[in-house]
Formats: sequence, C-alpha cells, structure tokens
Amino acid sequence: MPSQRTPQRARRTWRSESFRGLIYQILALLAVGFAIGYLANNTVANMAARGIQSGFGFLTQPAGFDIGESVIAYQSLDPYWKAFLVGLLNTLRVALVGIVLATVLGALLGIGRFSKNALVRGLCYGYVEIFRNVPVLLQLFMWYLVFTEFLPPIFDPVSIGGLFFLSKNGFSFPVPVWSTGQALAGLGALIGLFIAVFYRRMVRRQFELTGQMRSMLLVPGAIVLAMAIGGWLAGGAPNDWSIPKPEGFVMQGGASATPEFLALLLGLVLYTSAFIAEVVRSGIASVSHGQVEAAQSLGLSQAHSMRLVILPQSLRVIIPPMTSQYLNITKNSSLAVSIGYPDIVSIANTGLNQTGRAVECIAVIMAVYLTVSLSTSAFMNWYNKRAAIKER
Repeated sequence: MPSQRTPQRARRTWRSESFRGLIYQILALLAVGFAIGYLANNTVANMAARGIQSGFGFLTQPAGFDIGESVIAYQSLDPYWKAFLVGLLNTLRVALVGIVLATVLGALLGIGRFSKNALVRGLCYGYVEIFRNVPVLLQLFMWYLVFTEFLPPIFDPVSIGGLFFLSKNGFSFPVPVWSTGQALAGLGALIGLFIAVFYRRMVRRQFELTGQMRSMLLVPGAIVLAMAIGGWLAGGAPNDWSIPKPEGFVMQGGASATPEFLALLLGLVLYTSAFIAEVVRSGIASVSHGQVEAAQSLGLSQAHSMRLVILPQSLRVIIPPMTSQYLNITKNSSLAVSIGYPDIVSIANTGLNQTGRAVECIAVIMAVYLTVSLSTSAFMNWYNKRAAIKER
C-alpha cells in the first residue's frame, strides 16, 4: 500500500497550481541569474581585451576633487567611497525634506479644493494647474535663476531681524552650539514621541468605546515639547547660539542653505505637491456623501468631519498613488546635476570622468536609487496595511 500511494501523491503535487507556480518562479530566477552572469562576464572580458580597467578598487583611492556642499566633513584627499557617501547624504537630505514639505503643502491644497470659500478653491485649483503642467526641469532653472540673479549680493544681503540673511549666497540662519543639552533635548523629544504615540492610541480606543474625543494634536505635541525641554534642562539649559554675520564676501557663523539646494528643494516641492494635491482631492472625493451627512448628523464640525471621518476612509485611496509621488521626488532629485547641486549623480559623473569606471559608477547610482526606492515602497506598503479599513 505505501508503495502505491507515493506516485499518486507525487502526481497530485505536480498537478497543484501553487507547486507548479513555485517551480516556474525558480526556473525564471535561474534564467535571470544566468543571463546576468553571462552579461557581466562578457562585459568584463571585453573591457579586459581593450585594456579598460574594471572593478571597485578605485573606491579606496583619493578622490582628488572638492565638494561644495557636504553634510559630513570631507576633503579632496578623502577616498572615492566617502565622496559617494557625501552625494548619497545630499540626495537623502533633499529627498526627505522635500517629501515632508510636499506632503504638507499637497494635503492643504487638496483639502482646500473642498473649501466653501470660492477664492480659496480657485487659488488651489490655479496652483495645481500651473505647477503640474510646467516641466520640473524648467522650474529648477527658474528658481536657480531667481536665487543667483535677482537676489542681492552677499555683502549687502536682505536681513530679517539681524538673524536671518538672504542673498545670492543662499539663506543663512542661526543654529544652537551643539552640546550635551542639545543631545539630551533630542533624546527627550524622541522619548516624548513614543509617549505621544501611545497616548494617541489610548485616546482613539477611548473614542471608539465612549464617543468622547480628546485632543489628538495639541496634547501629543505638548508631550514631545515638554520632554524635549526636560532633556534640555537636564543638560544644563545651554543657550549659546551661532549667529551668522556677513563679513565681506563671506558669511561667518550660523548655518547656510546654498542657492543650489534651495532651488532644487523648492522646485521639487512645488512640482510634486501639485500632484499630491490631486491625489488627496481624489481620495476625499471617493468617500460617499452619506458619510459626510452622517458626520454632520452627529454634530461634528467640518474640521472634525474631515479629520475623523473623511480622511481616515480616504487613506485607502490616497496612500498607493502617494507612494509613487514620494518615489518621483527621490528620482527627480537626479536633475540636481543641471544646477550644480552635488548629489549622488553629480559626484558619480565626476568620478566617472576621472577614473573611466563607467560601469562601476553607473552601478553605484543604480544601487542607490534602487535601495532608496525599495525602502520607501516597503515603508509605504506597511503603512498602507496599517491604515487599511478592517471589517469587523
């Protein structure tokens, strides 16, 4: 009997659609791996036959060029891998700041499309139609021209209270002198953030049980602020600030945002926020009018109806296309090379011209954008599952 059941079980297994699908996927992966290996081996052989050097050994050699804008300390004698790291950090800086600003601006514009004020609706509509129909590269050129041609020179900047300065050299602003107090303030703010998240969950659970709503914004914000102030006081309450001061053609002290960074950030934010506004508008419009009427019948104001009823239901429509817009901000940041901002593409191009390692430099660019894009998609997919409406 056992000898007769084994062939039947094997036949049933092969007839299984899931089993066949697994086999086909394995064969497809093997075919793709074989193709990639063949192309890589063929490329290396052809390069060797023509005397072209290959490999990533150049990453440990001195770069030999300066970078005008860097988040970390960098010198021209540092190796290429550190130059690429500077480019990566510059890309992430403009992408992360751009995502936050574009989300806030786009959400406000999308909600503003439903305002009862005709002027507000018209302004939001005009903004969307103007900025999303002008190519982003032209917008980058336009803002770069504004910052480099129409602003006053650095020795005669526009001053705001003697603390903030705007000129062709960029935007300068005061920053606190880093010490233990600032580190403890940051740690306190992080702890306060976790407490605020726990508080919001507790309030939401109480609202579902009793219908009584507490503050979901002011109290969590006060918790984070109080914990940050507590850490600052525990660190000795330092109050030293580095104030920018124009001295000839140089701005001493403080921190500065270069015209290239400002032009890139402003162009990406204004362009992408127009698309995000349409995503938010379509998500809100997807919620049936009956839900709005139900919220009004419960006595909720328009703001509470939007925050508690409409937006939570519209997230299932908003989040998937919002992911694409976040990816677009990251990938469109590669246009920074056109205005001289030292992102990963610009630095990789410099490294390519100096070393001739075209395949390796392009591979670094592809790996960076692939990793950042997949990480962004993974986070947004997780958030999409968390925000999905769950039936009871």
